[in-house]
Amino acid sequence: MILALSHFTAALLFSAFASIVFGITQRSTSREQVRYGLYCFAMFVGGVFLAGWVMWILRR
Repeated sequence: MILALSHFTAALLFSAFASIVFGITQRSTSREQVRYGLYCFAMFVGGVFLAGWVMWILRR
C-alpha cells in the first residue's frame, strides 16, 4: 500500500497532529486544550495559504 500525499494534504496532516500536541501540552483544562488546538490549526493553515501566495508572487 502506497500513501501518496500532495503538499497541501501533508501540510494539513502535519497541522492537525502538531495542533493536537500543542493543545495537550500547553493548556491545562480540556476546554482550553481544544480551543488552543483549534487556534493553532487555524494559524498553521493560514500560514500554509500565506506561504503559497508568497511563493506564487515570487514565481511571477
